[in-house]
Amino acid sequence: MAPAASVGLLLPLAGLAPLGAARADAAARFEQFKAEHGKRYATAAEESLRLANFAESLATVERHNSRPGRTWEMGVNQFSDMSDDEFKKHVLMTPQDCSATRGATRSAPPAARDLPEHVDWREKGVISEVKNQGHCGSCWTFASVGCLEAHMSIKYDSWRAPRLAEQQLVDCAQDFDNHGCNGGLPSHAFEYVRAAGGLSTEFHYPYTAKDGMCAFSDAAAHSPGGGFRPTSAGVGVEVPGGSVNITVGDEDSLKYYLATTGPVTIAYQVASDFRHYSRGVYTSTVCKNGSKDVNHAVLAVGYGTDAGSGLRYWTIKNSWDYSFGEEGFFKIEAFKNMCGVGDCMAFPDLYGVDAAAGTPIVV
Repeated sequence: MAPAASVGLLLPLAGLAPLGAARADAAARFEQFKAEHGKRYATAAEESLRLANFAESLATVERHNSRPGRTWEMGVNQFSDMSDDEFKKHVLMTPQDCSATRGATRSAPPAARDLPEHVDWREKGVISEVKNQGHCGSCWTFASVGCLEAHMSIKYDSWRAPRLAEQQLVDCAQDFDNHGCNGGLPSHAFEYVRAAGGLSTEFHYPYTAKDGMCAFSDAAAHSPGGGFRPTSAGVGVEVPGGSVNITVGDEDSLKYYLATTGPVTIAYQVASDFRHYSRGVYTSTVCKNGSKDVNHAVLAVGYGTDAGSGLRYWTIKNSWDYSFGEEGFFKIEAFKNMCGVGDCMAFPDLYGVDAAAGTPIVV
């Protein structure tokens, strides 16, 4: 998927304008917004509604960006013509229960203290391109697939990982407490892939952004004698060890596994202000951080400290296309369980378990 022409429109800090002038400015910016994002509306009534939503978004952005001491900026993006209710309905998943994560949890070894101050797996060439989930609450599948693609690249020490099938997870993982376009959890997705015998490639199971009938067969993926046939079946990855779940709230362990193992899936609550994010370290006083509040799953690809604000942050890959945030990525404040980022952390074990010991192999 090619990057969009622009990450977003950062708006100038201006004083309050007369009402008529403000409306004219919003209308002019709306025309620019439509051209930039290729927006087309079916009727004049819909266009009028979208303009009203856009004007409200514009006002929210300008108010936020005029506040002193802010650590992040808002900007116009592809969601600016939507209402908050529409955004929740079409983009976010139904809040999930992170306490339902299955399996034993893993914490960093007590002696793990000497870690780099900055990690970014994009710099190592193992992070696949930013994708677009569309109008389907399937973020959990994109977080899971992005994590699998990265860990495959790490495992094989090169960028040979195929693009994997989010749609298979949307259609087939319901028995693992996932709900297609209504949401799910990456930890449960990894357990599904282990039980199902693999995850298809995107080529063999393309994404449709809607719920469908499951078209994956374990029998098709494996020969009668037990041999794995990834080429003929279109299966791109197996997850013999299932999900490695990091202890709830243990962001020190999140840092450890990011530094030593690879990207980690997380979930958090998208509050009303986040959809306008443009750049900087996101921090919020309005989001919730309970285990049953998370409504969006994403992929942590690194961490660092912001030079301007001094805030420590997690670097996150999103699934809202390159036109959102910092070319499809964002930063969120670390070590505060900000919006629940520490409630539901997991990554896949592509190496399997030690049959004798019954414990995951440390990777």
